[in-house]
Amino acid sequence: MADQKMERTMAGKKGASGADKGAGGGDEAAAEKKGGGKKMLLVGLLGGVLLLGGGAGGVWYFTKPAAAEPPPVAGAVIALDPISLNLADQHYLKLGLALQATATAHDAPDGSKALDLAIAEFSGLPMAELADETKREHYKDELQEKIVKAYEEEHHETVMGIYFTQFVMQ
Repeated sequence: MADQKMERTMAGKKGASGADKGAGGGDEAAAEKKGGGKKMLLVGLLGGVLLLGGGAGGVWYFTKPAAAEPPPVAGAVIALDPISLNLADQHYLKLGLALQATATAHDAPDGSKALDLAIAEFSGLPMAELADETKREHYKDELQEKIVKAYEEEHHETVMGIYFTQFVMQ
């Protein structure tokens, strides 16, 4: 029994002193390899996250919407001569229009396009429909949208709004 204790003690001293590297040193090398693998995995994951983040940032930067255009600045108001329109059931509408030009409009817009669109918008409508304020505003908004689009030149507006100067039904 004493011999067995001595052998255990001697084996422990050899492993601790490093004299027998085959037994104790092999475990340390395996532990270092495992730690190195973890470091490589961490570096790989960190690199992947940075790459994905950079890619997402690049996509956002290059696909973000363009800055909103500033609203047009109001210019001159051009009053058009009133016109008479035929409504349904032998009624009439006397309509006066004014065009709100933008400050960037080079010349005063010709009112013929606006009058043509107004005739197309209001002709034949029932008088009762135009007597209702909300419906009348709806028709005005539709007409304004059409007129603004009709007076658009090279992607900038020359007319930004309309005003009714007369609206008389009979």
